[in-house]
Amino acid sequence: MGYAIATSPCVGCKRLFSYNPVRVPSVRINGNRQPICQNCVDVVNPKRIANGLDPIVPYPDAYVACDEGELS
Repeated sequence: MGYAIATSPCVGCKRLFSYNPVRVPSVRINGNRQPICQNCVDVVNPKRIANGLDPIVPYPDAYVACDEGELS
């Protein structure tokens, strides 16, 4: 049994961050999912709400390792 964690730049701020590859919030750009970090979620949510959109609500485990069995 093992664990998996992904690391890549955030689509918003471009900073490198680690996340659960199954649970991280993301946006689609040209059909590809791009992960968004917790800081950017915190920044964008007030703007989303002001524009009548639902806030992004990450899963509680979105930024921690997942069980490798979740990847299949």
